Amino acid sequence: MQRGMFHVKHAPFLFLKERRRLVKISYTVDDAHDGREIRQLASSTLGLSAKLWKHIKWNGTILVNGKAVRNARLRVRAGDELTMIWQEESPVVPVDLPLDVRYEDEAFLIVNKPAAIIVHPTHREARDTLVHAVAGYFRRRGEAAGIHPLYRLDRDTTGIVILAKSARIQHAMTQCHGQIYREYLALVTGQLNREKGRIDMPIGRDTSKANHWQVRADGKRALTEYKVIASWPAYSLLKLHLLTGRTHQIRVHFSALGHPLLGDAAYGGPCDKMQRQALHAWRVRFRHPLTGKEIQVQAPVPQDMRRLIGPDIVSRETSSFLYW
Repeated sequence: MQRGMFHVKHAPFLFLKERRRLVKISYTVDDAHDGREIRQLASSTLGLSAKLWKHIKWNGTILVNGKAVRNARLRVRAGDELTMIWQEESPVVPVDLPLDVRYEDEAFLIVNKPAAIIVHPTHREARDTLVHAVAGYFRRRGEAAGIHPLYRLDRDTTGIVILAKSARIQHAMTQCHGQIYREYLALVTGQLNREKGRIDMPIGRDTSKANHWQVRADGKRALTEYKVIASWPAYSLLKLHLLTGRTHQIRVHFSALGHPLLGDAAYGGPCDKMQRQALHAWRVRFRHPLTGKEIQVQAPVPQDMRRLIGPDIVSRETSSFLYW
C-alpha cells in the first residue's frame, strides 16, 4: 500500500472489507501525518465518528504494523500501517417483508420505500419497519451487514432510502447535507404564481401539537427549491430539491404558502384525491465514498400519484435527470 493513498475529504479511501459483520480498515501513514496519535488519525484522517471510535477502542482491535496496541495516544510514524478491526452488529430482528431494491454494492443498499411504513422502529416490539425488512433481506441472502439509513422519510412518503452497510460509511456520507442530492415529486393544491423558485423560511416545532412543525421566526433556516412540472385546475405537480433537511420541510413550506400537499391532512391538505401526503422521494445522486463513481438511482412514481398526473409527464422529466 502506498503512503498517503487515503484522502480525507474524498473517499476512495483505505481498504474496507465487510464479511460476516467483520469490518477492517487499513491505512499507511504518510509524511503529512508522521507523529500523529492514533486517536487523532481516527477522527481527522480516517473519518470515524466519536461513537464508532469508542466502539473500536473498547471492543475492536487496533494494529500497528501487525502488532496489537491498546494505547490510543501512541504516535505513529510515516510508513507505519495502521489497521482497525471491529464487529458490525445490528440489533434489528430480521422479518420477511417485501423489499424493492433499486441498487446494491458492498457499501450501500438503496430501496424504494412504500407508503404506510416507517424507516426506524419507534418501540422495541415493532417488527414492521423498513429496517426490519432490510434485515430480513440480508438474512435471506446470507449477508450479515450493518443497517444504517442515511436519512428518514415520513411514514406515508414513498421513494428512495439509502442505507449504509457500515457505521463508517454512514458517517462518511452524513458530514454535510449536500453530499447526497435528492429530488422529490409532490402534488400541491392550486397553482403557483412562479414556475420555479426558492423558499427560504425558518422552521421550528409547533408547541401546540405533537409531531407538528411550522414556519416561525425563531426556527432553523430551511431552504427548498422547486420547479412546476405541470398544472391542473385543482393541483400542480412540482419537482423539489432540499438544500436543508428539516423535519416535514416540504410539507410545512407549501402549507405556509397556501398550497398544502394533496392528502396531507396534518398540514391542511385535502384528502379527496389522495389518502396520504402526495410526496415521493424520486431520485438521488451521490459520489461513492469507496470508488469515487457517481451513483444515480430513481424510484418509479407510485400508482396513487401516477393516476393523477399520467405517465407521459413523468417520462418527459426523466430525460432531465437531476438537473434544474
